[in-house]
Amino acid sequence: MSYSARFSALFGASLLSAGVACADPVEVLIWHTLNQHNAAEFQKLTQQFNKEQSDVKVVVRGFPSQAAMLSPQARQEAEKRKPDLVQLDDNHSPEFVSQHKEIVPLYQLLKQFPIADLGWYLPQTTGFVRDSKNQLLAFPFMAEIPVMFYNLDAYRKAGLNPAQPAATWTDLQGHLIALRDKADIDCPYATSQEVLVHFESLAPINNTLYATPNNGLDNAKGLMLNFDSTYMRHMAIMVSWKKSLLFTNYSNGNEPDKLFAEGKCSVLTSGSGALGQFQAVRGLKTGVAPIPYHPLATSKPGAPFVTGSALWATSGHSRDQNKAMMSFLAFLSKPVLAAQWHQRTGYLPLTDAAFRAADVAFYDSMPGVRQIIEQMKRTPEKNQRGFRLPNYTKIEPILVREFDASMSDKTPPIAALNVAMEQAKPLLQQGEPQPKPAPAARKK
Repeated sequence: MSYSARFSALFGASLLSAGVACADPVEVLIWHTLNQHNAAEFQKLTQQFNKEQSDVKVVVRGFPSQAAMLSPQARQEAEKRKPDLVQLDDNHSPEFVSQHKEIVPLYQLLKQFPIADLGWYLPQTTGFVRDSKNQLLAFPFMAEIPVMFYNLDAYRKAGLNPAQPAATWTDLQGHLIALRDKADIDCPYATSQEVLVHFESLAPINNTLYATPNNGLDNAKGLMLNFDSTYMRHMAIMVSWKKSLLFTNYSNGNEPDKLFAEGKCSVLTSGSGALGQFQAVRGLKTGVAPIPYHPLATSKPGAPFVTGSALWATSGHSRDQNKAMMSFLAFLSKPVLAAQWHQRTGYLPLTDAAFRAADVAFYDSMPGVRQIIEQMKRTPEKNQRGFRLPNYTKIEPILVREFDASMSDKTPPIAALNVAMEQAKPLLQQGEPQPKPAPAARKK
C-alpha cells in the first residue's frame, strides 16, 4: 500500500467525529514516533504547557515507528479520536503531502493564528517542509542532519587526538585502523540511517547533485538518481571497510545508535537527533563532527540536506480546535523552549533566536556542535529545500536492499548502484498520483 493510501486509510474514517465539540479544556492530541529519550523531553514540554494554562490540554501518543502509526490498529484509534498533529517523516514530496485531503498546510492556519516567533524561522533548517513559494507546510520541530559521533575515550585509547576528528573519509580510515588495532575495538565504525548518510548526504557534502535535473526542484521530466564516480568510489571504500572489520554494523533504522551509547562502537554516523540520548548516558563522552567528504570530489565540503520529520496539522477540526492546537505550537516556538529542545535532543534550532538563546556551556561540553550549526547557517540556497523526488518511499527500500547486498558481498558495488538507478528510474518518471486538494482551515 502506498504512503498516500496508508495515510488515507488512517484518517479517512474519522471525519464524522472530528468536528464534535470538546469539553473544556480543549484537548489537543498529538501522535509521534520519537525515540525514548526525545519522547520524554517532548512529554516534559507538554506537561509544562498544560501546567501553565487551563484552556488547552495536550495529550501525546507515541508509536515505535511510522509503520506502526499508519497501521490498521492505529486506524481503529483514529476512528475514535482523530489526532490534531501527526509526526511524519520527510518523504521528499512535502507539496504532495500538503495537498492530501486529510492535511491542512500550516501556512493556512498561520493566517488565522499567527505565531510571533515564527518570523525567525531559518530557511536553512525548515526548507524541507516549505513549498516553492517558501510557504511553511508543517511544523519542523524534528529537523536534523546526519553527523558523525565519536567516542572521546576510545580516541584517546587509540592514541588519536579527540580535538581533531576526521574531515575526510580517507582520514577516517586511518582513525578506524587505530581504533581496531591499538584500542582493540571490535566495532570501529557503524552507521544508522544508511540511506541518509551514504546516499542522500553524499551528494551535497561533495558538491554534486543527488538527482538530475536540479535535485527534482524544477518539476522537470526525465528525473534520475545521479550515482556518479563519487558514489562508486564511496561504495567501494565501504565494502573494503566491511571486509577488513572496520565497518561492522549498519542499518537504515537506528539500532546502531544503541551500540554507540553502550560504548561498543567508537564512531557512528546517524541523525543529529540521536545526540540527546548520548548525553543522557553517564560516563559516555561524545564528540560531534560533520560527515566526512571525499577530497577527490571537492576541495571544500558542502552542507548536507536538512531532513527529519515534522508535525503536520490534520483537517476536519473546528476553529476552536485549531486555535488550541496552534497555541501549543506557539508555545513550542518560544526561543528559550526551542533552545532547550535543540540542546536536549540534538535537533536543529529552528530559529536564529533559539540558537542565540542556547547555553554556551552546552556547546562547550559537546565538541563540534557549534561548528555544525554555524555550517548550516551558511547552507547554499540551492540546497535549502533538499531534494524533491516522487515515489521516494518506494525508492528508499531499493537503496537499502542494494546497499546491504553490496556490504554482504552479494552484489559488486558498481552493479548495486546501477541496479538502484535503473529500478528507481520508472518510479521517478511516472510521478506521484495526484491527491485531492487540502481544504482550507475551517472558520467555525
